[in-house]
Amino acid sequence: MRNHKSHIATYLSCFLSVILYAHSQDDTSAMLALRDTLNPPESLGWSNPDPCKWKHVVCSEEVKRVARIQIGHQGLQGTLPNPTVIQTLTQLERLELQFNNILGHLPSLNGLSSLQVLILSNNQFSSIPNDFFIGLSELQSVEIDNNPFKPWKIPDNFVNCSSLQKISTNSTNIVGTLPDFFSSLPTLTHLHLAFNNLEGVLPLSFSGSQIETLWLNGQKGGESNNLGSNVDVLQNMTSLTQVWLHSYAFTRPLPEFSGLESLQDLNLRDNAFTSPVPGSLLGLKSLNVMNLTNNLFQGAVPEFGSGVEVDLDLGDDSNSFCLSHVRNCDPRVEILLSVVRVLGYPRRFARNWKGNNPCADWIGMGLEGTIAPEFGLLKSLQRLVLADNNLIGPIPKELAFLPGLVELNVANNRLYGKITSFKSHVVLTTNGNKDIGKDKPSLGPRSSPLGPLNSTAPNRSEENDGKRSLHVVVIVFVVIGGVVLVLVIGFLVFCLFRMKQKRLSKVQSPNAMVIHPRHSGLDNENVKITIAASSLSVDVSGIGMRTMAGSEAGDIQMGEAGNMIISIQVLRNVTDNFSEKNILGQRGFGTVYKGELHDDPKIVVKRMESGAISGKGATKFKSEIVVLTKVRHRHLVSLLGYCLDGNEKLLVYEYMPQGTLSKHLFNWMEEGLKPLEWNRRLTIALDLARVVEYLHSLAHQSFIHRDLKPSNILLGDDVRAKVSDFGLVRLAPEGKATIETRIAGTFGYLAPEYAVIGRVTTKVDVFSFGVILMELITGRRALDDTQPEDNMHLKAIDHTIELNEETFASIHTVAELAGHCCAREPYQRPDAGHVVNVLSSLVELWKPSDQSSEDVYGIDLAMSLPQALKKWQAYEGRSQMESSSSILLPPMI
Repeated sequence: MRNHKSHIATYLSCFLSVILYAHSQDDTSAMLALRDTLNPPESLGWSNPDPCKWKHVVCSEEVKRVARIQIGHQGLQGTLPNPTVIQTLTQLERLELQFNNILGHLPSLNGLSSLQVLILSNNQFSSIPNDFFIGLSELQSVEIDNNPFKPWKIPDNFVNCSSLQKISTNSTNIVGTLPDFFSSLPTLTHLHLAFNNLEGVLPLSFSGSQIETLWLNGQKGGESNNLGSNVDVLQNMTSLTQVWLHSYAFTRPLPEFSGLESLQDLNLRDNAFTSPVPGSLLGLKSLNVMNLTNNLFQGAVPEFGSGVEVDLDLGDDSNSFCLSHVRNCDPRVEILLSVVRVLGYPRRFARNWKGNNPCADWIGMGLEGTIAPEFGLLKSLQRLVLADNNLIGPIPKELAFLPGLVELNVANNRLYGKITSFKSHVVLTTNGNKDIGKDKPSLGPRSSPLGPLNSTAPNRSEENDGKRSLHVVVIVFVVIGGVVLVLVIGFLVFCLFRMKQKRLSKVQSPNAMVIHPRHSGLDNENVKITIAASSLSVDVSGIGMRTMAGSEAGDIQMGEAGNMIISIQVLRNVTDNFSEKNILGQRGFGTVYKGELHDDPKIVVKRMESGAISGKGATKFKSEIVVLTKVRHRHLVSLLGYCLDGNEKLLVYEYMPQGTLSKHLFNWMEEGLKPLEWNRRLTIALDLARVVEYLHSLAHQSFIHRDLKPSNILLGDDVRAKVSDFGLVRLAPEGKATIETRIAGTFGYLAPEYAVIGRVTTKVDVFSFGVILMELITGRRALDDTQPEDNMHLKAIDHTIELNEETFASIHTVAELAGHCCAREPYQRPDAGHVVNVLSSLVELWKPSDQSSEDVYGIDLAMSLPQALKKWQAYEGRSQMESSSSILLPPMI
């Protein structure tokens, strides 16, 4: 009997275990708990003991597990069960509870690894746990909009939901910054975060994301949060179709939109956007809806296509367009807008500069930044008051050439630098700028004001005029001796050149020549302006560089160039989509544009013409990149990056504000410039000689430039020279050997042996340098066919050079050096090192233009050149110099 009872007990225990296991596998207990807490109405039909038969509940056929709970819009008024109940629904794929009145805390969904769709919008949930999204690896769409959560931050564990396509958390009281990790979700296309309390900045990591719809409108922080400070990242979010940024207090100018070819709906209303509406936005063919109401947009009223639904609201309190209808602004207005463009179009200007008449008390004050040289375009400007601001930097030299200027007041700022000489009648006030006259600002707080500065050049005495006449007579014979030799050689070369014209490729420099825009209609009214400045920023980043190979003997093989690639979109942005107004020159194989970046505001972008992407054009493009990544010198123009995008080939250089040497030597009067003093010419010659010496003998490989000429020598604000245009550079042969190559360069600067038979050594650069020395002395081109025939070959000292005995002796030495450099035979010409020694002895004190540049090699600039080279080699190690394919960055000796 006892055994019988034992068997029965064992049987019942096993039976109960089976029953409990069965219940745990069919989700019945969890669904009953859910029913009990939600109190559903009888109409929902949840009275059946089998939840798989309930309305709006779907179970999987195989194992009878709950797969979907879709009970939105059912008028439910309860709470959700505790997390341990919900987390047993491990096969749940969709949970939809939207538009009910469910209260209480959201339970953690940790462990629902099959959940794909979660919709909890429009309920009364009061909080959301930090671990809510942990374990939801299959989640594709989450919508929890319009719930009165306590303030919460988007948790980092969101990033583990790697399958997410849509995130919608509008009006859920999110605080904190917009996380970076959204950009790491590879399938995310819809990000809706409107009407929260987000702050911070739009993450740069959003650049290149796949996001299609972006809602950030209505953040409640208003102007107190700085998320609106920069929306430039939008220009690189090329998948966007809908962007809502309205009612957020965004404050900066709009970026370029030319890359957003799928954008259909853009809402910017109720912000504080400034600047003219970008032309790239007007040209978007995909755009259907555009709202710009209630901002501070400036310039002309934008004209969108006929198919675009546009809301501009041209009332008095909306935007700052110059007119209330589509029409170009007054040219003076356009110039003043260009002044504040480099300052980031500050809000105070957008608020005060309204209408189409800049003479009607356009006022702005209390800003920081630099004085814009664009003021020099206002030819009718008489009074410019910039006092009592926080301006830094030098006074632009362009202001000194304003014909009607009578007063310039820059008192009580933080200006520094030397002051260009203004006309004697100009009242110049500079007190309160402690560093005026210094090359750089001093550290520490502002000190007591300085007095006004205004200097004029002293007049020459009659005695000096007499000495000058004598010196000119003597020096003419010295110079003519060298010049005649060059011209005789030039004439012979010219004859041979015409016979061998098919072999000669005349190449012009691609580097920038500054062209001053001319504006009409600016001389009728006087303008009074009180103004200050701000700043503008554009980020540029790069990735790796591909390999290209040369095709001609002596060509330079391209190795890895590091992080120098710049996206085409960035270059479109900084050049205003390659606008004609930014063209600096049309030369060589491409067009040269000016662009602007944040730290170093101006750059030069050379855009190769579509027909120059192969053959000689491609070779020049490759050579520029190769040489300027293999060599680095303070007197070489720096290559900042390049772009290869389909048929687009672009090179990006540092901007040289003073333009070419040829402009200052031969066209200074037409350009409204002052002629170069002899000491400046001498320093430029030394700068050029040092860089030629570096290329020939101090770099890790020996290079021949092959196209030295004044138009390829660029000048900075300190009038120090940098050599450009390395499209024709060749590797020099070893020892005293020569190589023969296709002739390229510019007639008048070609050495005889090179022009006739294409024989190349480093001495061809020395010959070109000698011609440049003669041009520095005479102020005339070596071959100038614009002169009358009887005057074409007559050379003398440039009449603008003010001579004294010391200057005369210096010119005499340079003239002799030029004659040696232009010797007929290559072996008769000196090395570049000898040229440096001669010229450096004529310069009182040579020092780099940038005194603060860091010298990581520990080289004292007072060292001799051999000492500096030896110290650098010891630092780098000889082994690094033996590989021609590696990119070495030698010190800028």
